[in-house]
Amino acid sequence: MSRENGAGVGEGGGGAPEPEQLALIRESVRKAKVPRAKPRTWRGAALAKELPVARVLVDKGVLHLDRYFDYAVPEELDEAAQPGVRVRVRFGAGSRNVREGRREGGGLIDGFIVERRAETEYTGPLAALAQVVSPEPVLGAELLDLARAVADRYAGSLADVLQLAVPPRHARAESRAAVPPPAPPAPPGAGSWRRYAHGEEFLSALASGASPRAVWTALPGPQWAEEIARAVRATLASGRGALVVVPTGRPAARVDAALTELLGEGQHALLTADAGQERRYREWLSVRRGEVRAVVGTRAAMFAPVRDLGLVVVWDDGDANHSDDRAPFPHVREVLELRATRDRCGFLLGGWSCTVEAAQLVESGWAAPLVADREQVRGAAPLVRTVGDGDLARDEAARAARLPTLAWRAVREGLRHGPVLVQVPRRGYVPRLACERCREPARCRGCAGPLEAQDSGAALRCGWCGVEEGAWHCGECGGFRLRAQVVGARRTAEELGRAFPAVPVRTSGREQVLDTVPGTPALVVSTPGAEPVADGGYAAALLLDGWAMLGRPDLRAGEDALRRWIGAAALVRSQNAGGTVVVVAEATLRPVQALVRWDPVGHAVRELGERAELGFPPVSRMAAVSGRPEALAEFLAAAELPPDAVVLGPVPVREAAPGPSRRPGAAPPGEQWERVLIRVPPGSGAALAAALKVAQAARMARGAKGTREGPAEAVRIRVDPLDIG
Repeated sequence: MSRENGAGVGEGGGGAPEPEQLALIRESVRKAKVPRAKPRTWRGAALAKELPVARVLVDKGVLHLDRYFDYAVPEELDEAAQPGVRVRVRFGAGSRNVREGRREGGGLIDGFIVERRAETEYTGPLAALAQVVSPEPVLGAELLDLARAVADRYAGSLADVLQLAVPPRHARAESRAAVPPPAPPAPPGAGSWRRYAHGEEFLSALASGASPRAVWTALPGPQWAEEIARAVRATLASGRGALVVVPTGRPAARVDAALTELLGEGQHALLTADAGQERRYREWLSVRRGEVRAVVGTRAAMFAPVRDLGLVVVWDDGDANHSDDRAPFPHVREVLELRATRDRCGFLLGGWSCTVEAAQLVESGWAAPLVADREQVRGAAPLVRTVGDGDLARDEAARAARLPTLAWRAVREGLRHGPVLVQVPRRGYVPRLACERCREPARCRGCAGPLEAQDSGAALRCGWCGVEEGAWHCGECGGFRLRAQVVGARRTAEELGRAFPAVPVRTSGREQVLDTVPGTPALVVSTPGAEPVADGGYAAALLLDGWAMLGRPDLRAGEDALRRWIGAAALVRSQNAGGTVVVVAEATLRPVQALVRWDPVGHAVRELGERAELGFPPVSRMAAVSGRPEALAEFLAAAELPPDAVVLGPVPVREAAPGPSRRPGAAPPGEQWERVLIRVPPGSGAALAAALKVAQAARMARGAKGTREGPAEAVRIRVDPLDIG
């Protein structure tokens, strides 16, 4: 990039300059010394006597500016302009204007000082820092290195990652006086960790200063929050810090209450989005200053600057809320894995269910399993019964009211002893096609992607590679007929409510999410993930319209359905206490059988084996690239992908409804987009991310309009997307 395209400042030495010049610049730096100039500004203003150059990361989330820029430090800002502080700088004027002595152009934008230096590699005059916004050093070296690693992994810009990692400033929060950190607590007792094989050993290792890594399959019931709190206290007892990340504010509140009970008031920080800007920034500052060393929070807390980090915990890593919906779309699990490796700290991935990624961590030996024996599982889990399609066909009550007789009986019996939970799929589930005879999902013969029906009776088309399939037949049973399950979850819930007119009906879902309900008889109708906790547990639960979740055209449909079912069933009383769960889904399907046996780990291991055979994530790495057809074709032609990359597609991208809830992979309303999937084998993920990042940076440098908001002209990149159906 010519210096005329700069921002009124000299080129910095950090980060990557123009992408297409990477190899040339590295070679020239290796062979020859870059001439250094004495720092000066075009006005000749007095500069700091020592280290008069500030290397600044400007808040520009575009890849071709993903580097540092050198600015002169005026003498009056010398004391405040320390590494890590927020500053404002002038950005946007060509350095030719500066050299000619004209008035500096460009607007003031925010940035961070990352380093103070004695010299600059730029030979011209430097623009001076305009303002030190705050003397509070919010960007430490460890957080900067972590953000850079995350940006590289997800083919994004460092500025975008720091937008997620560092909360907005609030002056009143900074004015609060610092307090000394609390003394380390005594190691806790094992408590309910005794229910797990090696549970006590895990706590002892944390308390002794060791860094164990474990994938924890929690037993059903409410004890999981208290168990996390005990792991945190054991880590604090060793003099180190702990970080817990949960998907939403409701589980964060439960862990917060457990930590308060175990540690006392003011011994940990709660970082959630709904806390308000001032409180969230105040809590974050208390962590950065070392006033507290225990943190629980939602997604953005994965970057919390905990001192002497000894343990990172992620709960329910399969929840979509763990994946950020802003570029570069980092996932909590991957970021905390990265932190555990870089900081050599303990790692605990927990949940009632088990994702395929968690199973891979165990199979690779990176983490150890932390599970209860079958006797403990049988004692804690409810009784699970199934109602398949054959049962529904023979059941007169089911045909009349879309609810099988077994479910009626379970509800009637459960209401005698307490509340009954009814889980219904949320609106928006789009079922995939499956064999009418054996219910095996219809997949492409080329890439094994999901087949989709087209309009006007045209041939089936693969949702991944776009290839049409005109002569499909089932590979399992040889059948030629397909079906797409159409569900009416709302109507089913209404019918259930009419059947018990004397029983109160409570709903929890998009409009209103309940946190808890009393232990008195009631029907609680909830969408997946919004189930409230009942005092004393639910007496029974109905999991209705299972095909609505199992039939989604997504690689994770079975895994996600099992996770949501187990999440609801874990709130039901144990079988010994009379708890019963009825799931309305074909009993022979693998996720249903895993629920009946309460064996999420076995299901994840088998899924991992199948994905390994087919080359699917997480065994492989994958990126989704989407945009307008012409922009996407131009991007793919310019990208120097790894030689072992496989490109699937392009295929049309479904247009999403307007609003903030739009999925990151969906096309903007009114736009016709296409998407390709790029798959590489293990070991090539970093090369794929680097190639995509270089191609995107080069495209933006040539003038393509790409911003954080992602307008129609942009090409959108998502590495390791959650939904690739």
